[in-house]
Amino acid sequence: MATLAEKILAYHSNKKDVRPGEFVNCKVDLVLSNDITAPLAINAFRKLGVNKVFDSSKIIMIPDHFCPNKDIKSAEQAKMMREFAKEKKIVYFEVGQKMGIEHVLLPEQGFVLPGQVIIGADSHTCTYGALGAFATGMGSTDIAVAMATGEIWMKVPTTIKFTYNGKLPRWIGGKDLILYTIGKIGIDGALYSAMEFTGDAINELPMSGRFTMSNMAIEAGGKAGLFHVDDKTKEYMAIHSGKNYSVFQSDEDAEYIKEIEFDISNLEPQVAFPHLPSNTKAVSQVGDIKLDQVVIGSCTNGRLDDLRVAAMLLKGKKVNPDLRCIIIPGTQNVYLEAMKEGLIEIFIEAGAAVSTPTCGPCLGGYMGVLAADERCLSTTNRNFVGRMGSPDSEVYLGSPAIGAASAIAGRICGPEEVI
Repeated sequence: MATLAEKILAYHSNKKDVRPGEFVNCKVDLVLSNDITAPLAINAFRKLGVNKVFDSSKIIMIPDHFCPNKDIKSAEQAKMMREFAKEKKIVYFEVGQKMGIEHVLLPEQGFVLPGQVIIGADSHTCTYGALGAFATGMGSTDIAVAMATGEIWMKVPTTIKFTYNGKLPRWIGGKDLILYTIGKIGIDGALYSAMEFTGDAINELPMSGRFTMSNMAIEAGGKAGLFHVDDKTKEYMAIHSGKNYSVFQSDEDAEYIKEIEFDISNLEPQVAFPHLPSNTKAVSQVGDIKLDQVVIGSCTNGRLDDLRVAAMLLKGKKVNPDLRCIIIPGTQNVYLEAMKEGLIEIFIEAGAAVSTPTCGPCLGGYMGVLAADERCLSTTNRNFVGRMGSPDSEVYLGSPAIGAASAIAGRICGPEEVI
């Protein structure tokens, strides 16, 4: 009668079973922080009065939000994290050295395994649910305690089952499915629930699309976003990790707080309007919205598959002269593979700027901050007021296909308009 989330949490709590609403002490397999959140966690860790972390191989710090450092403050934060990592001998990824945006990097480098419990001082830690792990974001104080003890306490979430029926239409990917879902249920539609994604369309979805969907579970208020392990998951793990892992599956009679079904056979590419990810429309309903900027990248859509889609549309074409297009590979490895495939050349010849891996513009950090009255179509995950710069700017969310097509047209449009 247990769901996937409940089974993973029960195992890590040394219990036969757990029920929604129950509080558990749970062992963690991975503890993550970045250049914004790690300094807070480090300060909290010092106050605990302990000298050692519970397991240096299970704690990872990644400088990705403001790195390469954009100013003195970000340099100081990165320095603090770097020195603590060296002192405690924990895993640290330096800029340029197999590094990247944390939620793209860790699965790529084989740190994330199915069946794990992973916590991170970043709300999009839920990304790893694509591999059948229970992954969730927590505050820096909780991260500090986890670094010291290897445990967290948590209220077991309810689970909502989302079933996507039908065959994926052309140009429809994980970004469209999750935006459509959030548009239907709202930004609190899965509040403190695990979102379990199933159905024929999900079986068809590549791992890149699954990462995108799990990544944005938090945008619906979800505690986690989980996929069951299937052949595609196993193929991904065989490439990226040689480690053994445990596979958990929901029982056929598992109890869900809610079950929601969608028929996506005729789904159009989706666009989220300002200033909420739930403010979604089909691309045919967008109208004439001119743009000043397009951003393709981030922990949501900075994987190689995403860049391939963008390159397919941009090849032999030019970025509209009235806007700037910024493309950010998710990791150094993604960047390198994109170079080998000729994607970077396509982007540059089209007139796009290509950046080293960074979160950068997603949170209004740098590499694409917006001025007042500017509009951006972004493949990132949030479009709150001021998220990407001026509070008087506007951010629209869409897939890499929407992003590339819009960069060519100079306004928001679907890929069919430019091919």
